[in-house]
Amino acid sequence: MTAARPAAGLVAAGAQILRVPCAGRVLGGAPEPYAGLPRQRGQASVELVAMLPVVAVVMLAALQLLAAGAARELAGHAAGAGAVALLERTDAREAARDAVPGWSRKRMAITVRGAVVTVRLRPPTLVPGLAALLESTVRADAGKDA
Repeated sequence: MTAARPAAGLVAAGAQILRVPCAGRVLGGAPEPYAGLPRQRGQASVELVAMLPVVAVVMLAALQLLAAGAARELAGHAAGAGAVALLERTDAREAARDAVPGWSRKRMAITVRGAVVTVRLRPPTLVPGLAALLESTVRADAGKDA
């Protein structure tokens, strides 16, 4: 048996409270958490390390989808710029290429048929062959005035 300090003002001066361990409880005290269960020290660390590859794959997939969305937006801007260039009687291909950042120009294909500008843009990918699956194609029509 061990002597415990009494709470201030609850026990007369000089008196002691005895605490006796008893099936997950200390006599006169609160229950002990996880009494009788085996210790699991380090379990959270092991689970974290096991989840890191899953988290990394999910993050890479999310970044890949963001890149595909950005490629679609850029293709739309390029096609629109090409259609405007047709209306202004200037080079639609050059206008479409100038409408996107430098890194995407090598990944872009532009076709002009009549008053329709079509832009295909492949997003940057980490997995070879995935760019063809995520390729964006956008058409812009300059109308009858072109």
